[in-house]
Amino acid sequence: MTALRTHRRTYRNPVHAGYFADPFVLRDGDRYLAYGTGAILGGLVFEVLESPDLATWTSLGGALRPSDPALGSDYWAPEVAHADGRWWMYYSVGHGDVGHHLRVAVADRPEGPFTDLGVDLTPHERFAIDPHPFRDADGTWYLYFARDVLDAERVGTQLAVAELTGMDALSDAVTTVLAPSADWQVFERDREIYGGRYDWHTLEGPTVREHAGTYYCFYSGGSWQGAGYAVAWASAPGPRGPWTEPADGSGRLLASVPGHVRGPGHNSVVTTVGGTDMIVYHAWDEGLTARQLCIDPLRWTPAGPATPGPTWEDQALPD
Repeated sequence: MTALRTHRRTYRNPVHAGYFADPFVLRDGDRYLAYGTGAILGGLVFEVLESPDLATWTSLGGALRPSDPALGSDYWAPEVAHADGRWWMYYSVGHGDVGHHLRVAVADRPEGPFTDLGVDLTPHERFAIDPHPFRDADGTWYLYFARDVLDAERVGTQLAVAELTGMDALSDAVTTVLAPSADWQVFERDREIYGGRYDWHTLEGPTVREHAGTYYCFYSGGSWQGAGYAVAWASAPGPRGPWTEPADGSGRLLASVPGHVRGPGHNSVVTTVGGTDMIVYHAWDEGLTARQLCIDPLRWTPAGPATPGPTWEDQALPD
């Protein structure tokens, strides 16, 4: 692989002009690869971008060959993990906001093309999206995801986790990570769904990191279409929990800034070559026509994770 080079010292959000929702970024040697919801390129879903510095991006084309059309045509929120010498992509597919289930595909290179393995990882869920693979220090792989739950105090979409018993198999032992707990997480009041009407709440887009012996789950809440969409966090002593939100309500990391940033959300976290953790997320453009790729530093403080974002002016580019 040819080493990538950059001479940039600053960045400004968004760092990519195109439509690129639900961004997941990983570091592969001295380059970064981003996977997102949106474009279909050359008959392949999930555009892949390549960058030497997280600020200058080049499209490598699509990543995944679509599978059975009967499963749906809406492919959402890919994330990729490296294990057993191969690259594993987790994603959901369904019909609009109906019938999504989690699936897995595999490739010999991180940029793909990925081939679906024909496995429904969540056959018993009514709706499951936003898979996030996480490898613990002991080598155990977990898959975090969002799922619809009706028998809850705040009805809607919750976060859950199950162990990957193979990179292409998910344990039936599913544990709730977080349920909605606040009004800012309302997706839609009096939503008609599943034969009823509910004040629907949504938690989605989980990402987990371990830092100094504590596990942190970053997630998005509210409606992805509105200015109330935001990123928050909870912490736990282990990958299965129990998860605790900050008692003082300070858990929101990214929120809209009127006149500058609208609906920041669905984040991932990547560590730079120089060791800086960066939070990667999307936010709407001014005309509300595209969700675009954004980045900001993620800092670890005694009170928990923090970030200067969402930013919209020139920022120092980390090593």
